[in-house]
Amino acid sequence: MTDLPGRRLLLVHAHPDDESINNGATMAKYAAEGAHVTLVTCTLGEEGEVIPPGLAHLAADRDNTLGAHRMGELAAAMKELGVTDHRFLGGPGCYRDSGMMGAPQNAVPTSFWQADLDEAAASLVEVIREVRPQVLVTYDPDGGYGHPDHIKAHRVAMRAADLAAEPAFRRDLGDPYDIAKIYWNCVPMSVVEAGFARLREAGREGDLFPGVASPQDVPGVVPDDEVTAAVDTAAYAPRKAAAMRAHATQIAVDGPFFALSNDLGQPLFPTEYYKLVRGRAGAAGREDDLFAGVDA
Repeated sequence: MTDLPGRRLLLVHAHPDDESINNGATMAKYAAEGAHVTLVTCTLGEEGEVIPPGLAHLAADRDNTLGAHRMGELAAAMKELGVTDHRFLGGPGCYRDSGMMGAPQNAVPTSFWQADLDEAAASLVEVIREVRPQVLVTYDPDGGYGHPDHIKAHRVAMRAADLAAEPAFRRDLGDPYDIAKIYWNCVPMSVVEAGFARLREAGREGDLFPGVASPQDVPGVVPDDEVTAAVDTAAYAPRKAAAMRAHATQIAVDGPFFALSNDLGQPLFPTEYYKLVRGRAGAAGREDDLFAGVDA
């Protein structure tokens, strides 16, 4: 890639819809500000549960065409966020959704969970050396909530970051490049608790969803003092909500709240939070810009 913009952000996610839930407003903000935003999605999400009854036939135990459908949902979501560079690790369908931890799908040879770590990382190294991002965003070691594909996405992203900077590794994949800052997705506990309080209050007025989730259902919840960056993305919350609606097989959105296939309401957070795990912070307290302290 030539003529790279001054700021470049790479996000690595497990399935279509994860990016919009975790980082949709951040992606929209930086894309609108002229940064180059690259999304790499590791699977097509073939094993996802389908919410709309009219699309139930797409599921893995019926037509097994959900992956192709979710590719279209992801493209629609990226249009809502203004992101034009979105790719699948190794190409569409290279790695299959592994299902929830302990499911038989974990053992399928083509599942992402079974992928060779360095082989999968090499595909991401090629992307890193091409777009040369100063900032990488991915999950924590538990993948936020223990899903095998989220855990593997974390491992692949971190391994690829190391290999991309190694001069002796696969020069056929491009020149070595060292990512300046790596963040993991997170949400401070106080924010989660306040969000659920709002949801319970709203539910008394309108019964938004049949039930309400709990803070334990939110991926990546951490004590407040572990959060190192809070990106004020409130202005882009409508775009985030629109992107989440585009993932119609997986998400139901109702105002500032949403639910997954369990139909339990969760808050949609207008500010998105991160934990810096590699690189130098650009502020003494919490950063408000993931690129803080980064030279173009």
